[in-house]
Amino acid sequence: MTRIKLLLLASTIGIATACGNTADGAKEDTKNAAEATSEAAASAGSSMDAAAETADVKMALMADTTIDASEVNVDTNKDTKTVTLNGSVKSDAQRTRAEVVAKDKAPGYTVVNNLIVK
Repeated sequence: MTRIKLLLLASTIGIATACGNTADGAKEDTKNAAEATSEAAASAGSSMDAAAETADVKMALMADTTIDASEVNVDTNKDTKTVTLNGSVKSDAQRTRAEVVAKDKAPGYTVVNNLIVK
């Protein structure tokens, strides 16, 4: 009878230890998942911010009646804080004005003007 009690006690201790390890593992997995989710959300937020910045600059260019912005593409890199203007405009004046508008709409960003005059 004593052997059976000792065997049961040893089994109970083993199961309790295993459950404790499993619970600790589950806590660690949950913590890792939360960190990964937080990092993904921050990355998505950064992408959304860049997209909003791009849209703001493009809309400002389209709204400016002195610029034909139909052939202008705007790219924004939030990490390097850079707005890049690509494409073409009809005159040097429009090229210069597009850069001014982009700088006004994206303060704190460097504007790279790759526009060509056609």
